[in-house]
Amino acid sequence: MTDDDTTSARAGLKPGKRPTINDVARIAEVSKKTVSRVINQSPFVREETRVRVNQVIEELGFTPDAQARGLAFRRSFLVGLIYDNPSPNYVVNMQQGVLDALRGSGLELVVHPCVRTSETLVADIRAFVERQKLFGVILPPSMSEDERVIEVLRELDCPYVRIASVSLDEAGSMLVTNDHLGAAEAGRHLADLGHSRIGFISGPALFRSSAVRGGGFREGLAEKGITLDDRYVAVGAYTFESGVEAARTLLALDPPPTAIFTGNDEMALGVFKVARDMGLEIPRDLSVVGYDDLPMASRVWPNLTSVRLPIRDMGRMAAEKLLAPMRGLDPAKLNQPEVRPSLVVRDSAKAL
Repeated sequence: MTDDDTTSARAGLKPGKRPTINDVARIAEVSKKTVSRVINQSPFVREETRVRVNQVIEELGFTPDAQARGLAFRRSFLVGLIYDNPSPNYVVNMQQGVLDALRGSGLELVVHPCVRTSETLVADIRAFVERQKLFGVILPPSMSEDERVIEVLRELDCPYVRIASVSLDEAGSMLVTNDHLGAAEAGRHLADLGHSRIGFISGPALFRSSAVRGGGFREGLAEKGITLDDRYVAVGAYTFESGVEAARTLLALDPPPTAIFTGNDEMALGVFKVARDMGLEIPRDLSVVGYDDLPMASRVWPNLTSVRLPIRDMGRMAAEKLLAPMRGLDPAKLNQPEVRPSLVVRDSAKAL
């Protein structure tokens, strides 16, 4: 007789018979509902009961059926990350943070890229949420800023957390990134280096962060007595290619800017390429400052000065808010630090 058969015999099970949730409940002397709560990590179970049930589950080798769990709760055990972001590095960092929070929770992550300007956006998201029966949704910019999407999620009674540069919702459903603070610091830094003829490459108008970062940058310069000349402002798309195009426009001006601040790091690398193509040396001939401080910032040469936005931490914190009710916690009162961007000074900007 095998060890499994011995255990089954002690539990009153026939040899080879797969244990059920009813067997666990009977042996642990609790209700089937209590076993279900332990399996789903509900906070509404006394610790001694949780320990006893888990011991029985381990002894029997009981494995809960994931599909049955989802049907019982009328939801799957999937968290959706719905995004429309042109920066793959941003998305990957966000995913890593969400996974950090989901580890050990029994929940899994499913990503859903979309195009916010699509005519079928709202219908596509509705179908995705209904088809997957999502436990909840995390919305990074700019999906977090689309009220049509929020209306759909509320209608479907699907929990969500929005990540955005400014507050757009109640605290329990919102993670604010305060983008203006980092952009203002970038403005002050370039002014302190002696630059006054400064270019700015913004993100697309569809992203609220574009206006918020642009406004913060202007504020930082104004604190130092500098006004950003509109001739030196170009609109990008948060992509490398748009950074190239915008940099060509700005560096063709007479006189050209001595420094350029970009709305994200992807566009900053576009500036690097154009400068090299024109025979300009960074930072001797042109200072460059980016935003986000993605891993690439410290891997290019010269290393890119950039405003650090803790993107991985943001993903983790958003997921923690989403999971809070399951753990008996108030998502609006989690002990989470405020997201505050900060400038990381490296080699791509220098004094005139």
